[in-house]
Amino acid sequence: MPFTPNVIAPPTPKSLADTGLSLVMMRDILLKTIFRMNLDLVSDISRVIALPPMLTQELIDIARGQKLVEATGTLHATSGNEMGYQLTDSGKARALDALSQSEYYGAIPVPLATYAEQMRRQSVRNIRLTREQLMGAMGHLILPPDLLSNLGPAITSGRSILMYGPPGNGKSSISNGIRAAMGDKIYVPRALEYAGQVITVYDPIVHTSAEESVDDPNSLRRTSGRFDTRYVYCERPTVITGGELTLDMLDLKFNPVARTYQAPLQLKASGGIFIVDDLGRQAEPPQKLVNRWIVPLEEARDILSLQSGEKFTVPFDTLVIFSTNFHPNEIFDGAALRRIFFKIKVDGPNQEMFLKIFAMVARKKKMPLDEATLLHMLKTKYPTIQNTFANYQPTFLIDQMIAICEFEGIPYQMRPDLIDRAWSNMFVRDEKIAK
Repeated sequence: MPFTPNVIAPPTPKSLADTGLSLVMMRDILLKTIFRMNLDLVSDISRVIALPPMLTQELIDIARGQKLVEATGTLHATSGNEMGYQLTDSGKARALDALSQSEYYGAIPVPLATYAEQMRRQSVRNIRLTREQLMGAMGHLILPPDLLSNLGPAITSGRSILMYGPPGNGKSSISNGIRAAMGDKIYVPRALEYAGQVITVYDPIVHTSAEESVDDPNSLRRTSGRFDTRYVYCERPTVITGGELTLDMLDLKFNPVARTYQAPLQLKASGGIFIVDDLGRQAEPPQKLVNRWIVPLEEARDILSLQSGEKFTVPFDTLVIFSTNFHPNEIFDGAALRRIFFKIKVDGPNQEMFLKIFAMVARKKKMPLDEATLLHMLKTKYPTIQNTFANYQPTFLIDQMIAICEFEGIPYQMRPDLIDRAWSNMFVRDEKIAK
């Protein structure tokens, strides 16, 4: 696992003031949460709003003092004789009024300034990665030695990377290997607060929680007080986009019904990796996409805008990996290329590496190797494409032969005639179709 000396947990707030939010905002979130989820026990409310029970009780007491919450007078024997609470009529009215301004309820948000401090503690630039660790993460790939020598410094720098080269040679697999190499964990906020607005960040589709299951009755007791539970303890995130990426996906997304914001992709990827795969296939010109990243890549901060037009900065702490099948000079000008810190060419394998990949894939898929078939392929097939080997070809050809064997009802086997049939599906002949 990579050595990360400074991934320090966000401290648990010891007082309501430590949360960094106004009492009114926290009180309203409390009321909305009780109203929407019909909660009555401090332990349940504490878990949902992600504050320690002591602070949750203090917040309830403030609301009681304002006659917005009242005790039900019922002790729940199954819950350690906890007192139950409910909203008063005034509390329900206040909850509805607060919901009309923002539908957000649940975890108390983390102020943006507090989040920026936490990101400094868990920056991708704090990662220290050795050659052995990188090889361990990419052990399933057959790569030229100089590629790892180039990748290692690029990853540990936390700067942007451009991988380019012909298609089908593992650029996407290498990107996933980099993700595996960054094997430590960070703290992702459930939601952020800026100028009274709530921005949701934690996304179970993007983030992989590393916390103990809450179904374990002892888990909350074991993790209680270890860190601020307004954050989720997660694997370093990876966001992968391809041809579907558009510029508006890099902006805050406002929900007009809930009146809350959703974090853009690069903010969800904070502390991890943002992979722009297949660059040059997007609707937006690649030059335009990279121009959007100029300030974040150079200054480690991004500029976002609220519905009101107000602009504000957020930390940009993401390893950005661009992957393209085009030559960089075809899609970027010199200024854009200068702003991408590392440029790494990923070429196709030579014949020796290709045969190693072929043997590895065959072994994995339980396809017996046949020397005569391999010689037939090398002498009669590859010369027709100028002996251009690619990493994807062994898997493609072996899967084709497996499909043929299964259809014909014969054991898996490698024969020249099966290679011929598999090869015919790897390329489309240049011919006119009669109409």
